[in-house]
Amino acid sequence: MGVFARFFDRLRESDETRLSAEIGGWAETIAGAVKIADAPLRESVKIAGVIKRMTVFPMEGKESLEALVSDGSGEAVVVFMGRRGISGLTLGTRVVVEGVLGEQRGTLKMINPHLELSV
Repeated sequence: MGVFARFFDRLRESDETRLSAEIGGWAETIAGAVKIADAPLRESVKIAGVIKRMTVFPMEGKESLEALVSDGSGEAVVVFMGRRGISGLTLGTRVVVEGVLGEQRGTLKMINPHLELSV
């Protein structure tokens, strides 16, 4: 009966829940990475996750690219100042970013982190 129960649990599971579990499992395999929910503020930290949203602010002299990274435990916005785009960085891309996390108006942000695209 355990096999059938697991099967039906899996059918009732939402796509978002399944995706979060998959991303979290992958993020745990990255050496030195911490979960976003457990990441300390104002310290250098490495997080791994998937790009869920990207926004470009094209103001002259203040342009920036913001990407929302999710690892299944939480979300953080990574900001690349002076950039309108980064080759290979698209929605759904798995990334590893390293930098200092801060909080601004209840949102975790990392400014100009070291970026590593993962396959």
